[in-house]
Amino acid sequence: MWELSSSAQSTAGIVVLAAITVTTGGHFLTRVVRGRVPATDFQVAFFRAGHAHAGVLITLGLVCLLLTEATDLRGTWEWLARTGVLIAAILMPAGFFLSAAGSGRTRPNGLIVLLWAGVAFLVAGLGTLGVGLLTGA
Repeated sequence: MWELSSSAQSTAGIVVLAAITVTTGGHFLTRVVRGRVPATDFQVAFFRAGHAHAGVLITLGLVCLLLTEATDLRGTWEWLARTGVLIAAILMPAGFFLSAAGSGRTRPNGLIVLLWAGVAFLVAGLGTLGVGLLTGA
């Protein structure tokens, strides 16, 4: 039987429990689209994007965590392959939600930088894992 490393197992357990928080975003989003929370068209779009990215990136991050176990990556490279997408799953939705926060907002505020930081972790994590899988590293 295939076993996860203790690090991967702990991370996976935390992420699976943390995925419950995506339901909070879903509940908020249903309130927004039903008009119970006032929001501009921009805010609705960013809230939807934040919620969608959270769910998809958590799922992809768990897959990456498992695939990292099939590589010989070590140290910083292993950490990046295992957690890069999971970090993006925090930063990118936070960037969408927080940059759209505030009454009547029609453009993102400075917290949009979180979105771009998340993109950097997403690309770095996927790139590292891809190279690790292709090279057997």
